[in-house]
This record gives sequence, structure tokens and C-alpha cells, in this order.
Amino acid sequence: MAAACTRTLCKVGRSILTSPAARRPGTVSYLVGNVSSRGSRRAYRTNGYRSELLSSLQTGVGGRVLGCAVLLGGGLGFYHTVKFRVQQLLAQEETKVSGGGLRLTLYQYKTCPFCSKVRAFLDYHGLPYEVVEVNPVMRKEIKWSVYRKVPILMVDGEVQLNDSSVIISSLKTYLVNKERSMSEILHCYPEMKSVNERGKEVTEYNNKYWVMLGEAETTEIYPEKGMQKEEMKWRQWADDWLVHLISPNVYRTTGEALASFDYIVREGKFGTFEGFFAKYVGAAAMFVIAKRLKSRHNLQDDVRQDLYKAVNDWVTAIGKKRKFMGGDQPNLADLAVFGVLRVMEGLQAFDDMMANTRVKHWYRRMERASLNHEGRQH
Repeated sequence: MAAACTRTLCKVGRSILTSPAARRPGTVSYLVGNVSSRGSRRAYRTNGYRSELLSSLQTGVGGRVLGCAVLLGGGLGFYHTVKFRVQQLLAQEETKVSGGGLRLTLYQYKTCPFCSKVRAFLDYHGLPYEVVEVNPVMRKEIKWSVYRKVPILMVDGEVQLNDSSVIISSLKTYLVNKERSMSEILHCYPEMKSVNERGKEVTEYNNKYWVMLGEAETTEIYPEKGMQKEEMKWRQWADDWLVHLISPNVYRTTGEALASFDYIVREGKFGTFEGFFAKYVGAAAMFVIAKRLKSRHNLQDDVRQDLYKAVNDWVTAIGKKRKFMGGDQPNLADLAVFGVLRVMEGLQAFDDMMANTRVKHWYRRMERASLNHEGRQH
């Protein structure tokens, strides 16, 4: 519509400038007068402005001035129309590369390592998302969901993704190949319910470490032989081993347990009474639970040594010739390990890990990559 109006203004301007009548006195006043007689008089009833305008246009010079003005107005209108359209196209392209226009809402506990994994992926890829912090006691924020754990990622308010590794794999699949919808991609990760060794029903997901791509896309993402299997191996290692070292280390002593719960209460969503209860009673409970976890996972008496070994094993797997396990850029294993370790920041266990392992340089590179959204598609 704006473009049509602009074209009309340009035609009018040109016709006024090129018409011989524009050079004759009274022509423009006749034109304006006709417009006024058809209902435009109100536009000029301000302190004699209409009469001054008409008198100034009684000459051919006035006609040429009006023609230039109309033509200039048309040109400016055309410029702004083009500018607006370019801005629209750029905005559409930005939406396309930043996640295909997906509206993402993450339901989380901020200090949960699995939630931190998902945030690491979203931040690195520059995907905009909203966060809903869930109260870990009442969990009212996810009462609508049959799945009662976090993280949960809602896509466009309709598709629910559960399990951190499923969330990451399905989003990565979508970013590489947008021909399939998120609903279609989710069918590649079917639920599987089972009973664990303690008699508790658990939900697992088939294929959750696979990125579902065609042969050509797989070759592009994983150009070297063995890269995909290596990524999957270490993603599973992060879930099955590394994450289980966090609690025994951050709740290793009563002092560390109190410091950890002080951090959890500050960063989480607790009421006043809930926060007090969580800090002191929760810290005492987790101190006891951490001891049980140490026994369940066959950890050493000094659980720091298991943490140090795990982190150094990771750094050794990356090697000296690569910045990340993914090469020059982080892959999904890098993002998973970074997300898990990040939840210890600000605690004694994190400081000890940075001081007593070889992880520091890799970790700082990951921080920068995440902060700068270096995985955003261009």
C-alpha cells in the first residue's frame, strides 16, 4: 500500500512539473480550490494560512515548487518504503537463523546440572528463550505436566520436550534441517518406561544422543571419521558419570553443604520459610545423601580425587591439538560437560577443580563461546 501511494505521488509530481499549465498563473490555485470545494476546507482554516498558501501558488513558480515538493515527497516515501521492506527482510532472516522463529520456554531449577546443559546449548547457539524458575518444593509451575522433572522445554507453547539430552539432540536436528517440524523430530526419541534396581519406575528415551540427520548433513557436521561416536560417548559419560560427582563434592562437608544450599536458596525460587528450611534442613539431608551417593557410585573417601580424575580424563580426550572436542568449535559433548561443571561456580569444589586440574583453559574458552553466542547460524 505504501509503495502504491509513493508511485502515485511520483507520477503527480512529474505531471505537474512537465505540464505547460504549471507555468500559467492560477493553475495551481484552481487545482487546490477544486480540492477544497470537495471537502478539504477544514485543513486550511488556521489564521488565514489557506489564503496565504493560495496566493503564493498563483504564479507558475509556485506550480513548479509544488511539483518539486510532491516529487520530493514521493522520493522520500519510496526511500522509506524500501528501507522498511529491507528491515522486514532482515528481521525475518534474523528470526530464521536464530531458531526458525521457535518460541522457547525453559522450565528449570537454576542450579540443576541438566538444566544448565540445556542453557549452555541455547546460549551458545544464540537461541532466545524465556525461563520459568520452578519452586522445587511445590513445583506449581509444572503442575500442568504429567512429566514432573526439569528441565522441560516448551516449543511454541505446544510441543513439550523432556530430558536434557532429548532437548539438545532434537533442537540440534532442527537447526541443521528445518524441513521437519519439532513434532516430527520428537517422534525419533520415543519414551521407554522401566523399573530400576531400586524398584522405581523411570522414563528413558531411545536414541537421545543421536542427531537425526541424513548422510550428507551428517558428513557436513561430522567431517572426520569417528567424530559422531566420540561426541555421543562423552555426552553419555557426562550424564552417567560426571553429573553424579557433583553432589558428593558440593556437599562433601557440613560447611560446604551449607554454602551450597545458601547458593541454591539465593538462586532458586523459595518462599521465606521454604528458604530457611531448605538451607539448614536441606543442607543436613544432602550431607547424608552425599555419603550414600559416594557409596552407590563407588567413589573414593576423598571425592575430590574422583572429580579431578574425571575432569582430567576429559581434557586428555580433547588432546593438545584441539581447542574443543568439536575441533575449533564446541560440539554437543563440550556443551554438556561445560553445563554440568558450571553449576559448581562460586563453590569451593569449583575453585579446587580449577586449581588442581588441567581444565581451566578449555573452560574459559567455553565461557567465551557461550557468552558470545558463537554457535549462532549466519
